[in-house]
Amino acid sequence: MQASTHAGSVPAATAMTYVGIGQIKPLGAKFELPEAGGAGGCDAHGGTGKAGCGAADGPGDVPQAIWDKIKNHPCYSEQAHHHYARMHVAVAPACNIQCNYCNRKYDCSNESRPGVVSQKLTPEQAVKKVLAVASEIPQMTVLGIAGPGDSLASPAKTFETFRLLQERAPDIKLCLSTNGLALPDMVDEICKYNVDHVTITINMVDPAVGAKIYPWIFWRHKRVTGYEAARILHERQMQGLEMLSARGVLTKINSVLIPGINDEHLIEVNREVKKRGAFLHNIMPLISEAEHGTYFGLNGQRGPSAQELKAVQDACMGGANLMRHCRQCRADAVGLLGEDRSDEFTLDKIEHMEVVYDLDRRRQYQNQVEAERQAQSAAKRQALAQVAATAMDGGAAAAAAGDDALKVLVAVATKGAGRVNEHFGHVSEFQIFEVSATQALFVGHRRVDMYCQGGYGDDEQLPSVVRAINDCHAVLVAKIGACPKDELLQAGIEPVEQYVGEFIEKAALAWFGDYRARVASGAIVHRDRGDAQIRQGAFTGAVARAA
Repeated sequence: MQASTHAGSVPAATAMTYVGIGQIKPLGAKFELPEAGGAGGCDAHGGTGKAGCGAADGPGDVPQAIWDKIKNHPCYSEQAHHHYARMHVAVAPACNIQCNYCNRKYDCSNESRPGVVSQKLTPEQAVKKVLAVASEIPQMTVLGIAGPGDSLASPAKTFETFRLLQERAPDIKLCLSTNGLALPDMVDEICKYNVDHVTITINMVDPAVGAKIYPWIFWRHKRVTGYEAARILHERQMQGLEMLSARGVLTKINSVLIPGINDEHLIEVNREVKKRGAFLHNIMPLISEAEHGTYFGLNGQRGPSAQELKAVQDACMGGANLMRHCRQCRADAVGLLGEDRSDEFTLDKIEHMEVVYDLDRRRQYQNQVEAERQAQSAAKRQALAQVAATAMDGGAAAAAAGDDALKVLVAVATKGAGRVNEHFGHVSEFQIFEVSATQALFVGHRRVDMYCQGGYGDDEQLPSVVRAINDCHAVLVAKIGACPKDELLQAGIEPVEQYVGEFIEKAALAWFGDYRARVASGAIVHRDRGDAQIRQGAFTGAVARAA
């Protein structure tokens, strides 16, 4: 039996401190990053709180060295995620902490969430799979190790995978995800293998909060519990983050929003990680269905609603740059964010594939992707100019209508490439944009179960789809049937089919210009929408339908 260290209750008077590099600093103290390296956000000090760093047309808002790292990384650039793919390889099964929201499952194809895999791989198997995927998906630019445990709890397997990949596929970016407990001891190895993107899951900067999230950690050959466990984890996370920032490694912070435990506290987390050089902060909703078998799920801890999640994200604007396009991927995910093609690349299928890793072909394809991406940016600029011109032409009416600050949410049915190109009934997730006269800002996504099955609409499924976008004023689709159209209109959501094939931002801004004109003319009355329901299920659609 493992020895245990119990911290007991939280000390009555505990100064909030963390271990920095070579010293202990109080929370709130400023950590000065070196000017060289510039890896702390959109500048060297953690950015300015923009909603999607790297989403601009070019490196104008970031140093060139940072732009080169993020321009085709789908997690670090919101715009890139429409065009570039990633994959995870499940080579790290061990974990050194227990989280109340986590339940790892192996040989599982029925759930889509972190900690779940269908096959665990050796480093050699992982590299073989990466080469097979890269030969079939030339826009796959990023390889990440995200478990199914903690990548740094199985360091030999993680770094052997990276070593082999550097030799066989030198153009692919390397990433890892970690809880941070072992991170300070591994920074040299991370830099040795040119792993220049690291995700750290940080859910608290106060051990009293952390004690409600982490029942134990395994530290120095002992199991440590309670407040003491959270304190050690917190100190190691902060130290590791500072060390990576000082070495020029881009860091993304993942935080799970747990209502009633750390929801308001995440604003402080955002401030503190920015001070220590974090490039992005990804605030994700808790997945808490009891069927997943987590402690929180089995004990009734709920996840946030759509508006609760957005409120916390919005409150963090001005802190570390925000990532809002995360899909909380499986540890063996393959493809664009929002899709999973891992079942196409099982080990038995790879054995029968002709794998040709053609670097020139990959570069040519990615050049085509860049051309499409630039066209998308140009269309967005044109649409913004048109909205601005319309506002000037109808300035008096707009002012009378009091809509200068008007913002609405719009849902978009898309199957990729940043375009409105999906049938309403075939959507497995909607992308959500906040649209105003000055921008069309991606703010999240909503998973749903497909309405159409075998060519027919499932009327029982339709209400859950509507609830998922209930806070939106419109939904942009390639096509929609009469029944769901009537249901949406009855719910106060406008179905829009006129922008088929258009780039999303251009279409959303064009619709908004028309909507604002209708409001200004009195043709319609603008009303605020209600809240929406984040689908707690991380089951695949087929399983959810069968349940």
